[in-house]
Amino acid sequence: MKNYLYVLILFLSFSSFSQSKIDQSKNEMNGRSHSSRQNSNDSGRSNNSDRYFDTDDATFWFFVVPRLAFFSFIGDYGNEQHLNNNLTDYPYYNVESGNYGNSDSPKKDIRLDIEDHLLYSNNHLYGNHLKVKIRPSHYFYLQSDFHQIFEKNKLDLTTDRLSVFYFNVGYDRVRLENFNLGWTVGTSYIGNEVKKAGVSVGINTEMFFSHKISVSAHAKWSAINGNPVNLYDIQMRYHNKRFFSSLGFEHLKMGTPNYNFITLGGGIYLN
Repeated sequence: MKNYLYVLILFLSFSSFSQSKIDQSKNEMNGRSHSSRQNSNDSGRSNNSDRYFDTDDATFWFFVVPRLAFFSFIGDYGNEQHLNNNLTDYPYYNVESGNYGNSDSPKKDIRLDIEDHLLYSNNHLYGNHLKVKIRPSHYFYLQSDFHQIFEKNKLDLTTDRLSVFYFNVGYDRVRLENFNLGWTVGTSYIGNEVKKAGVSVGINTEMFFSHKISVSAHAKWSAINGNPVNLYDIQMRYHNKRFFSSLGFEHLKMGTPNYNFITLGGGIYLN
């Protein structure tokens, strides 16, 4: 009897460790382990939502709130001079300016920012992050992120892959010479066996210091099948004309599993 018990325990242990983090993320994105609790909560909220809307507040909600939202997220070009700052050729092109220079600096019609970073967690979990940002003007930009994550299964030595994409429109709300802060909105997409998309929102900032060193930070939040598809990263960059090298940290949350990476890479600014 004891022998059968040992075999059962061994089988359960093997089953619990055979699923990789990437497999768990894929299963959750496909809804295989997602409970119906959220659906019941959503239905409960929807049943009670109408009672909180007062038609007497229509003026506030339809006229005041949109104006407040516009000035909060877009800004007042007539009174905020920093919004008129021009996009630079590349950071530190004049030794002191970052992504934006004052309105008297040369105006660039378009800029292409390309960067690539190696991701390393351990010998079994690693990947790559490619980012392309197209800036048609200083008003907005288009950004695409592509993560390719690999995880070696310690038991059968196979390799699982997870492909994560973000496609966003970005807007820098603050455009100072040594600091910019903005937001993004778009979609996230999980490839491989998942092939599902979700809405994505995010914030980003970059601070420029002396000696051609800057600190860049980004965060993106999304959800697929009620599971988080989130990205956080911070980098320290050293700029040399149109090029930069970087060292940083990146955190991904794909469903329940968390992925933490040290990042090493660089980029180029093209006109």
